[in-house]
Amino acid sequence: MKNKKIIWIIALILVIVLIMALVFGYYKKATMEIKNPIATMEVENFGTIKIELYPDLAPETVANFITLANRGFYDELTFHRIVKDFMIQGGDKEGTGQGSATLADLKDDGDETEYTIKGEFIANGVNKNKLKFEEGVMGMARSDYTSYSSTLTEESYNSGSSQFFIMTKANTSLNGNYTAFGKVIEGLDVVHKIEEVEVKASEDSEESGNTEISTPVNPPKIISLQVETYGVDYGLPKTLEPFDYMTWMYKQYGLDPSTLGQ
Repeated sequence: MKNKKIIWIIALILVIVLIMALVFGYYKKATMEIKNPIATMEVENFGTIKIELYPDLAPETVANFITLANRGFYDELTFHRIVKDFMIQGGDKEGTGQGSATLADLKDDGDETEYTIKGEFIANGVNKNKLKFEEGVMGMARSDYTSYSSTLTEESYNSGSSQFFIMTKANTSLNGNYTAFGKVIEGLDVVHKIEEVEVKASEDSEESGNTEISTPVNPPKIISLQVETYGVDYGLPKTLEPFDYMTWMYKQYGLDPSTLGQ
């Protein structure tokens, strides 16, 4: 009888300890402050830029950026477009403004298929992202197909992939129309040094009708770009199929898209 009583007492103590451990675990989880991820970008001959990312505002964009960065995608790429008193833009592996990431860049079992992600901004139905495009804010670059047709709004909004830009001056026209997902916390002086580099018109400016003088003569190179996540796994973004402009254009003229390239 005495032994049974001792066993019950031990069992009761174990249950109490277990309950206390669970309560403490829940309390720790509820009160633990999760730090936002910090991106560190080393730009050759310019210096270091540190950017705080905001996964609570743009989770898909941040997950995409972190994955690409920590897989080395941005290393050795350049800032291919620079507009003084506006922004500096990078993240294109072709260096022309036309390139994007592929599934192989995003994951080990991916192929060379290009992808896009959902635009996380007010105009696209993401009302929680109210971060304004002020000096130092980082945004996701995207295409604008509405110049071809006003019906291509959704295709334009969801066309971001790997290219990003950092504001050198506030621009209210972008607010709510592009995904803002981070802000420079160190190295804003480096950003401004980059915006001062010599620029020229792009090689295809005459053919495309783009007269913007924004192509760097000597494009600043990103030596490395890595993100500290403080142990948090932000996972992979949900990928979308890119809009195929040429196929769409063929269909507008009643042509067979299968004859493309023939």
